[in-house]
Amino acid sequence: MKTKIDINSRFDSFQKYSLYQGLDKKSKDDIKDIGLEHQLTFQELKQLTDMAVDFQMWEEPGIGTQWKQNTQSLNYSNKQLKENVFNSIKSHWKSLKKNETTYTRKNKRNYSSAGRKLKEINGDNEVFGMCPVASEKTVCCNLKTIDVAQGCGLGCSYCSIQTFYENGSIAVEKNLADKLAAIDLDPNKNYHIGSGQSSDSLSLGNKNGILDAQLEFATNNPNIILEFKTKSKNINYFLNVNMPKNIFVSWSINPQIFIDNEEARTASLNQRLESARRLSDKGILVGFHFHPIVHYEGWEKDYREIVNTLMETFSINEIALISFGTLTFIKPAIKALRGVGTKSKILQMPFAEAAGKISYPIDTKKKMFLEVWNSFAPWHDKVFFYFCMEDRELWNHVFGRCYESNDEFEIDLFDSVKRKLELKTPIKVS
Repeated sequence: MKTKIDINSRFDSFQKYSLYQGLDKKSKDDIKDIGLEHQLTFQELKQLTDMAVDFQMWEEPGIGTQWKQNTQSLNYSNKQLKENVFNSIKSHWKSLKKNETTYTRKNKRNYSSAGRKLKEINGDNEVFGMCPVASEKTVCCNLKTIDVAQGCGLGCSYCSIQTFYENGSIAVEKNLADKLAAIDLDPNKNYHIGSGQSSDSLSLGNKNGILDAQLEFATNNPNIILEFKTKSKNINYFLNVNMPKNIFVSWSINPQIFIDNEEARTASLNQRLESARRLSDKGILVGFHFHPIVHYEGWEKDYREIVNTLMETFSINEIALISFGTLTFIKPAIKALRGVGTKSKILQMPFAEAAGKISYPIDTKKKMFLEVWNSFAPWHDKVFFYFCMEDRELWNHVFGRCYESNDEFEIDLFDSVKRKLELKTPIKVS
């Protein structure tokens, strides 16, 4: 009797676990029944719950169904049953993570949330800083950032922004122009500045005059290159204003099947490329970020097709830069993604340590990056390519080179983009 009381007490304590609370009712009931019947330890309950959350995200059979199926198929004594069923489910979970993810949906996934509300902020918060993913453990471009907004409503399943801005809203600067004017830049130094790190650069349009303010900032500071990074098609503002000579617009791009499954409210691949083409026709330099490159069934063919389309659609002088990157998480981000409850296979991948974060194993990265890099062979010496958040081993393996310092990287990137900007002549709007 005492044992039963202890087990019940243990479960009462365990069920406060946040990921358990986020499961559907059936999964919670199944875990409770299994835990009490087989006297699972607290750690076993936690492991079972983590797997249940992943199975739910990946749209696999529920944990109760899998436990029942394994109980029926495995002929063990009661003493061995728990251990062997548990290990069998864990082995299946690991195999799903190890093998290439399979995406089968042809239609864009419905996003469960109604979106994020906009709110205005005008406090003492800093809008200018360093790229939040910069690390001494990786080769970094020293990107500076302007946080014109905090939070994003595009709903990408892998987005780390939701780890930092969890209140369900997008905070938009009310007086951005004043804050930008107050930034103390060294007139003798060049700066590459991006505005799409804490939100999408274009999805909000010119809300509160945030695009007006940034163009004014670029005009007043000729020693900067300002990059607008987006996954949207919202380019009308740029089509109807006169542009400073030191800005360019870049798109994160991925195969459409990945967009359909993991980038809920974003523009389609064709819409992103068409938007880039329209801006380029106006004389505005564009760039592309293959980030994240993802390992799924059929990825090689899909990425090769994107590369071929880019090289057919744009000339080398229209491209500011192209970057490569892949899924990289901090541990709190993984917990946050699991806690959201969105149907997603983004965490169905083998986890490996990468410069203090979690990513693919390095051999998988080498394979993916080499495939995309080799597809760009005609452009190798004509466009600036670089890695985002990767170590020297990958640079040397894929590109055959690596910068001695981040400062050297920063200078090379700036000078390359600057040369391309000087070749472009934006069309004046009358």
